[in-house]
Amino acid sequence: MESHILITLAGIGILGVICQLVANWVKLPAILFLLLAGIIAGPFTQQLDPDILFGELLFPLVALAIAVILFEGALTLKLQEIKNLRSMVRNLITTGALITLIITAAATYYIARVDWHIALLFGAVVTVTGPTVIIPMLRTVKPNANISNVLRWEGIVIDPLGALFAVIVFNFIIASETTDAYTTAFTTFGSILLFGTLLGFAFALILGKTLRKHMVPEYLRNVLTLTLVMGVYAISDYFQHESGLLAVTVMGIVLANMNNTDIEDILEFKESLSVLLRSGLFIILAARVDFNDFLTLGWQALLVLAIMMFIARPLGVFVSGIGSDLSIREKLMIAWIGPRGIVAAAVASIFAIRLHEAGVPGAELLVPLTFMVIIGTVVFQSATSRTVASLLGVREPDTNGALIIGCGNVARNIGKALHDQKIKVTLVDTRWDHIRLARMEGLSTFYGNPVSEHAELHLDLTGIGLMLGMSGRINADTLASIKYTPEFGANNVYELLSTSESTLPDIHKTSIRNRGRQLFGAKITYGAIANWLRNGAEIKSTKLKEEFSFSDYLEKHAKRVIPLFTIDPKSKLHCFTDTDTPAPESDWIIISLLLPEGMEYQEIPEENAPP
Repeated sequence: MESHILITLAGIGILGVICQLVANWVKLPAILFLLLAGIIAGPFTQQLDPDILFGELLFPLVALAIAVILFEGALTLKLQEIKNLRSMVRNLITTGALITLIITAAATYYIARVDWHIALLFGAVVTVTGPTVIIPMLRTVKPNANISNVLRWEGIVIDPLGALFAVIVFNFIIASETTDAYTTAFTTFGSILLFGTLLGFAFALILGKTLRKHMVPEYLRNVLTLTLVMGVYAISDYFQHESGLLAVTVMGIVLANMNNTDIEDILEFKESLSVLLRSGLFIILAARVDFNDFLTLGWQALLVLAIMMFIARPLGVFVSGIGSDLSIREKLMIAWIGPRGIVAAAVASIFAIRLHEAGVPGAELLVPLTFMVIIGTVVFQSATSRTVASLLGVREPDTNGALIIGCGNVARNIGKALHDQKIKVTLVDTRWDHIRLARMEGLSTFYGNPVSEHAELHLDLTGIGLMLGMSGRINADTLASIKYTPEFGANNVYELLSTSESTLPDIHKTSIRNRGRQLFGAKITYGAIANWLRNGAEIKSTKLKEEFSFSDYLEKHAKRVIPLFTIDPKSKLHCFTDTDTPAPESDWIIISLLLPEGMEYQEIPEENAPP
């Protein structure tokens, strides 16, 4: 028995990772594959029964996991990001949610013929969109910043508020049999809102001061934050039932917007943990679905889904967007994306059990109705959102551009060569004379420190997916690599070896894990390229043909050529490194440093060269 439980738990984790990998490979939200895996493991094969596996711990564990997910999402909510869109977000989570609730509940009651109590609760449950589905979808669809910020804020903030709506309706249903239902509902609303907000705000201040004053060792920062989040959720929920989600969301938002509080390492840890939790939760809750319940819904349930997606959501978005700076196209895209996620599934599952125990008719329909909406919205919107975003012209450009650290002669020459091949480049430097020279050559620049708070707010990374450290200063390039690795991924951060590094003993070299991938070759340094350029070398671009292959190209130029980059027919930039040599084919473009006739790069001494 014990071994079976271990295998099942491990299997859930392995299935979750496989689903995430497949989703990344086919560029679709992982929830599609997670739901499919849960349904196969649960109702289809009967290999996973969460109620037997976890027993009474199931929903407490689900609740804690959701609390961590919401907190992690709230940590990404910077008020600066929605400076001009706050009214839109505020209206979406209030007016928009209320419109969705009313229209969905009415359609469920009149079309699906569901008891009006259950219809009202169902309408409240499906007001939530949620970060568990919104954020993965945004990574795939890549809409512009306005759309992304609105949807991300809505998805994270609406989760606890949607759960709050559901709690109010639930209490109204229970109280309607014995007491003044309206008084009970409004009292519950006020208590949850007040207690959750105050507790979340207070603990955010405490945690923020603890982190800012370095009152705990670095290795305990993540552990302290995680346990405090779970503690805040449990305390808040204990004193005021169902207020925990609101408390941890408020806590995350307040912490994210505190001045001089470094939360990057916490955010990175929580993001990794949230991926694991989301994967497990979707599989577990999908495994609890009973397909017999779906059969009882009939075609009327599909009509309710269509009304919710094509009437309630667009109406809520356009009413909420009155007076906002969003364009019609941006509002249409926001209206098109509204998938439901893990909070809707969890809340519906919990309340269905409680209503069934209370003898409310139709309680067994709440879970299949909710999962029908989750599956329907996710499948339909995942399959169509990228196409719709492209047709509306609201997608971000491909992240194939390069952020170049440094504006010295080497960086300018390489930046110009990439720019001439239609690769977007932005050069960053703290020296105005270098910035001025780059601008005179028509290059996009940013004047300032690339790791400053000013850069976080004003450095435009739209369309940029790589970092090239070419300042010639090891400290500047390494610091930038550490900063931008979480942004672009370790495989997309590169550094050009500084001249001084080539002679350093290992005891003085910076750890490889803190460095970008080494550009161009083990012996190619910044100083060497600077000297070659001063001695007449040029950066040339050549298009390969079937009759003129890469090997022909190398043979023609022999030791005079140093391949730097190659661009494939899809305009994707590939870098030559000390460990990776791309294999260019016909119609690829090679960008190389070409030395003058009669010169080989071994003949040029590596001298210290100013950036």
